[in-house]
Amino acid sequence: MQSELCDRAFVRYSRQIMVAEVGELGQVALTQAQVLIVGAGGLGSAAAMYLAAAGVGLVVIADDDEVEISNLQRQVIYREADISHSKAVAACQQLNALNPSIRTRAVQAKLAGLQLEIEVQQADIVLDCSDNWVTRYAVNQACYQHQTPLITGASIGWQGQLLAFDFRQTSPCYQCVFPLRNEVSPQDQNCRSNGVMGPVVGTIGTLQALNAIKTIIDVGEVGFGLLQQFNGLTGKWQQVSVDADSACPVCGQQEQREVG
Repeated sequence: MQSELCDRAFVRYSRQIMVAEVGELGQVALTQAQVLIVGAGGLGSAAAMYLAAAGVGLVVIADDDEVEISNLQRQVIYREADISHSKAVAACQQLNALNPSIRTRAVQAKLAGLQLEIEVQQADIVLDCSDNWVTRYAVNQACYQHQTPLITGASIGWQGQLLAFDFRQTSPCYQCVFPLRNEVSPQDQNCRSNGVMGPVVGTIGTLQALNAIKTIIDVGEVGFGLLQQFNGLTGKWQQVSVDADSACPVCGQQEQREVG
C-alpha cells in the first residue's frame, strides 16, 4: 500500500496538496481509497471525472447500459465515438486517459444481489448515481449492511437532490426518507421520462465527488443525514434534517446490528 507520494504525484496534485485540510497525508489517503460509482449517467460522469482527477486510487464504475446519442447532452464523460459501446467501459477509458496513475474497473452489470454485496463490501465509499428506485433501495440496504458510507444523488428537470449517510455510526437511511411504495417501478420518475437539465445533473454529481473526497480524508462537513435540494431555476438550496425511522425495515433496529 502506497504510504508516500512520488515526485510526479506531488506535481500533479500540487494545487490540491496545498490546501491545508488535504496536504500530503490527505493525498495519500485518496490514492489508497476505493470508490464504487453505481450508474455512469450524468451524475456518475461528473463524479467519476473529479474523483479520477483528484487521484482516488481505484474507481469502480457499474452500469449495464450502452451510450446513446441522447446521453451526450448531460453525460459529459462520453464522446460520439462511444455511442453503442458499454458505458462502464467507455467511462473507465476516459478516466484512464485523464489520469493514467489511477486504476479503474468496469462492471458491465446492473448491480444486485450477491454481486452488489461484494462490490459494496470492497468499497470505502459508494456513490449512488443510478436513475431508478429499485437500484437505490438495493444500494442503500447493502451499504447499511456493510457499514459503508453512501452518497446518493438525483436530478429531474431543474431539480437536484443530494443525500449522504454514514453507516459507520448510527444513521438514518435512504428508505427512512423515501419509504418503499408497492407501486414503485424501475422507470418511475427518471430523466428518460421527465427530462433534465445537464448542468443541474453536473452540479449534483460534482458535489457527490466533493463529499466523497471529504469523507475519505475526514475533513469538513459532508451533510450526513441531510436532505439537500437544489432548484436550478432559482439557484437556491433547501436543507432538511432527516430522522431515522424506528419502523424502517432496513435500519429500524440499529441497536441489534452486529458491528465488525
